[in-house]
Amino acid sequence: MQFKRITGLVSSAAFVVSLTILAPREAYAQQLEFIRDAEIENTLRQYANPLFAQAGVDPNAVEIHLVKDQSLNAFVAEGLNLFINTGTIIQADDPGQLMGVIAHECGHIAGGHLVRGEEAMSNAMTTGLAAMVLGAAAAIAAGRQDRSAYEKGVPGAYTNTGALLPATLGAAGEVAYKTYASFSRTIEGSADTAGLQFLDNLHMSARGLLAFFEKLEGEELLVTTRQDPYVRTHPLTSDRVDQVRNHVEHSPWSDVPPPPEFVEPHQRMRAKLAAFLNPPMSTLYKYKESDTSVPARYARAIAYYRIPDLDHALPLIDGLIAERPNDPYFHELRGQILYENGRPMEAIPEYKAAVKVLPENALLHQELGQVEVESEDPAQLADAKEQLNAAIRKEPDDPGTWRLLAVAYGRDGDEPMAAAGMAEYALLVGRYSEALFQANKALKGLKHGTPIAIRMEDVRAQAEQHQDKPRNR
Repeated sequence: MQFKRITGLVSSAAFVVSLTILAPREAYAQQLEFIRDAEIENTLRQYANPLFAQAGVDPNAVEIHLVKDQSLNAFVAEGLNLFINTGTIIQADDPGQLMGVIAHECGHIAGGHLVRGEEAMSNAMTTGLAAMVLGAAAAIAAGRQDRSAYEKGVPGAYTNTGALLPATLGAAGEVAYKTYASFSRTIEGSADTAGLQFLDNLHMSARGLLAFFEKLEGEELLVTTRQDPYVRTHPLTSDRVDQVRNHVEHSPWSDVPPPPEFVEPHQRMRAKLAAFLNPPMSTLYKYKESDTSVPARYARAIAYYRIPDLDHALPLIDGLIAERPNDPYFHELRGQILYENGRPMEAIPEYKAAVKVLPENALLHQELGQVEVESEDPAQLADAKEQLNAAIRKEPDDPGTWRLLAVAYGRDGDEPMAAAGMAEYALLVGRYSEALFQANKALKGLKHGTPIAIRMEDVRAQAEQHQDKPRNR
């Protein structure tokens, strides 16, 4: 499991009125920390891909992002991107609840709500700004009239215009909020309708979505700072709950259980997240020794590894591998345990076993390449480059893989290719001066006209273009 701290998600332009917008992107405009995990991402793909197809989009075009956050929330934003909080997964008692949430978000995709939401936010801001300007003008006019009366000797006539302005600004914010909230309630109901239809089309029950909504009903009674973000970004009205409840009562698929092949992966996913994110002793208390299920042993192996107590962790994961020798994620965990405890050469065969089972998974290729690079064994560098290039073919926009590839080429004495890797890395993380420097360095040693040389010319051009853009102030 990899953790990434992401900062500076794009926020809308500053608005002069203090305004709480319901848009998910605004709720998450602060710092986000993402998690990458091959098992969890693949499990979510199993749930989501049929629903993406129902929404009329290519499942491969939608990126799924795991947000490290214990609160309940999920949203789509910034193009075809689905964000799911880890808390939503952990608190989803069964696959049906999580699939219901994803079906709802697919309703937003199908309805084009991302674009319409931007327009609605802009309209709300315009409305609020207009209300603020008119209110401020009225306050100033009132102040002038009262000052005139004051100068004529009318007792108590002078009004402090500055005291009126905060109330004016607050009223303007309320106008903008109500404008957007009205739109938000409309699109949430529309997304519910579409999501319910998608579930019906797939012969799946909507009981999970209803159960999820029932979890949240009490949240609306809490003050805003204590509410889960899902309630703030998805206004949960009684009409919406009634709509889902009515659908469950009449749908022919309401009593269909979640697909049986989803049940254990769901419990494994929850156990894995809880074990990595919660204190180890909390995990060991929840998943007691008497529980011999696969998810429980998996969770305990992770908890012991995090203590670290390898004398308990390794026998648990070895037992799971003995039962399921072709499970790539058990091999991946064993490799992680060994690698992070200073035994990279023992970890390499475990990662290779995982890659062999899932050769299309970019993250597993990247992890294997990283362990081979950091083993500091020159004999591993050739395969490390092969693994990292395989990862890049699947995920060309991952800066971490490019950085590792640059290190691999550098340790192998190939300076032009090392510079090329660093140029790609720098371009992806927005270090344009460095990208330009590294691209030029690479081009000095690359044969003109080769694919990599042509790519470096493109990187150079992009870096120069970004450098020439005027910076916002």
